[in-house]
Amino acid sequence: MLIVQKYGGSSVGNPERIKNVARRIIETKRAGNDVVVVVSAMGDTTDDLITLADQITDDPSEREMDMLLSTGEQISIALLAMAIQTMGEEAISFTGAQVGIMTDSIHSKAKIVDVKGSGKMRAELKKGKIVIVAGFQGIDKDFNITTLGRGGSDTTAVALAAALKADECEIFTDVDGVYTTDPRIVSEATKLDVIAYDEMLEMASLGAKVMHSRSIEMAKKYGVVIHVRSSFNKVKGTLIQEEDAQMENIVVRGVALNKDEAKITISRVPDRPGIAAKIFKMIAEGNVNIDMIIQNVSEKGFTDISFTVLKEELKKARKVLDRIAADVGASGVTYGDNMAKVSIVGVGMRSHTGIASAMFEALASKGINIEMISTSEIKVSCVIDSKDAEKAVKAIHDKFKLGGKKVMKEKISAAK
Repeated sequence: MLIVQKYGGSSVGNPERIKNVARRIIETKRAGNDVVVVVSAMGDTTDDLITLADQITDDPSEREMDMLLSTGEQISIALLAMAIQTMGEEAISFTGAQVGIMTDSIHSKAKIVDVKGSGKMRAELKKGKIVIVAGFQGIDKDFNITTLGRGGSDTTAVALAAALKADECEIFTDVDGVYTTDPRIVSEATKLDVIAYDEMLEMASLGAKVMHSRSIEMAKKYGVVIHVRSSFNKVKGTLIQEEDAQMENIVVRGVALNKDEAKITISRVPDRPGIAAKIFKMIAEGNVNIDMIIQNVSEKGFTDISFTVLKEELKKARKVLDRIAADVGASGVTYGDNMAKVSIVGVGMRSHTGIASAMFEALASKGINIEMISTSEIKVSCVIDSKDAEKAVKAIHDKFKLGGKKVMKEKISAAK
């Protein structure tokens, strides 16, 4: 079998952990498998590199930040290769560029467009070597180093699994699977044996930290089954795979929380055709990602437009929004970075009614005010004050009886 394994930063956080990972990889190899390993930067290395950059400038070039941050994974792959070699197995490390991970040119959040080095990796595997690849990074058509954004090593692993037609893609992390919610917030949270691509995609994009959302999109596109498991034990984790009929029996699969939301409101925007298009086109040109959008009812020819962005995007957004407001004749822009987004996810929502009202009841029972609401076929999200975030998760998790083995099944009337 050909197995792709990915180890996160906490799994290789210090030399002893790197040695433990090396032993696990060797065990997989000696069981008769070819092994390709993707590794993140050690522990807090990426944060430390960002701090170094902040000591130089408060407005670093994104290209140079990619050059800087990509070094973290290079440290990990070299040390891991050394550890494996000292334990009697052959290993070779490669950067993303060396194995032909081609991306677009959007620095700091590039997307993989091709993997051209599968032949090179297979050649090393045929020599009996363990191949180790730096996660989180690639190279664009002009040979600039690019990074894939936070959690990009997950995407690297899935991309390699797809390109190599691997038999398994194992994502090793510091938790032993995907839970109904963050067990640090709700101690009764239950580990899921299986979750559909669409559910995991929503959970990841809504704040669940276990997987990177783009890695799930890629896994779904190429049919890569992902096994999320702990690098600290050998317990079976959670399989992320194609949805099946059985999955619809569970109405709500989990509760996600993102505390890193910021809310922006453009006040008294002239309410005429084309204004919203102009505003959001200019925001897009500023390379700012928008999440929820709400436009109030027009009053005397003016309206307010509110939307959310990640807190890390707020600084970038502020650079363009005051100018945008002036260009369209709005009265001004207000910013709030004390927002959180709590969401419920489940493919069973497609065939059941009353889900949203049950969620709103749970929030109301704890006196939590909802500022914005967004829905899709399989999720409902509410923006609330961040001080109420954990209280909201606990209330919703309890409302849908997700703790222990009391997963809510068909307790809400089936849709006609």
